[in-house]
Amino acid sequence: MVCSLTQARKIAFVGLASVLLLSACAQQADKAVSIEDQPPEQIFNTAEALLADSDPADAAKQFSEVERLYPYSEWAKRALIMSAFSYHEAGLYEESRGASQRYLDFYPADEDAAYAQYLIALSYYDQIDNVSRDQGVTFQALQALRTTIERYPDSEYVSSALLKFDLALDHLAGKEMEIGRYYLKRDHFGAAINRFRVVVEDFQTTSHTPEALHRLVECYLSLGLESQAQTAAAILGHNFAGSQWYQDSFDLLQSKGLEAKGLNTGWIGEVYRRVIKGQWL
Repeated sequence: MVCSLTQARKIAFVGLASVLLLSACAQQADKAVSIEDQPPEQIFNTAEALLADSDPADAAKQFSEVERLYPYSEWAKRALIMSAFSYHEAGLYEESRGASQRYLDFYPADEDAAYAQYLIALSYYDQIDNVSRDQGVTFQALQALRTTIERYPDSEYVSSALLKFDLALDHLAGKEMEIGRYYLKRDHFGAAINRFRVVVEDFQTTSHTPEALHRLVECYLSLGLESQAQTAAAILGHNFAGSQWYQDSFDLLQSKGLEAKGLNTGWIGEVYRRVIKGQWL
């Protein structure tokens, strides 16, 4: 039987497609096997290309292959810190911390050790969410940032770590303020005072301190504790006289015929003595 021209073309097409498919499969198989035989530099360069091509997750896996196939080599050391960086870029923070910690375990005195520690801190810091969420990760970020600052005081990452440390502290203070405002709006003045006190005593360098002092004035006046309210206002006026929070406290006290003045009463009196009078004992 003689095939028509159309049938012959179909047969040729099917045959060509089969050949191409088999060829592609063979090439993929070769690639899967050939990585074992590739030199570390070639694998490393492939990983760098993936990273440059905005594929950090695959780049991290490729860098990890260098570490797996050529452990304890100079290429493995370079690939390990690059995999930590790539995992972080991909948002795979746990994997980034794992790679960074391995680097610190294997090469604690290496010049990139500071960066590995900084990456650990970043892996927590970049997960800090808004103040309405649980702040456990913020504490972990603070601890890791403090380690970066204290262990590598001369590294190029200290200034950034210090800035992020202050921002993380501000974040925690913001959480305390949010809870304190919640209690204040519901007239739970004792509970609100406890939250604002934490900001004044533990987060006094943050941007939330002026408001915390003003809220204490509001709480104490609501409870009829005028001397404590006056003392909180005195601290506010001494440190933040130009703020709107002090003006609000001043107006509030004035409306009740009171003035801001320090009185040695309770914990707020102790803060007044330390901050304004310099009496620490």
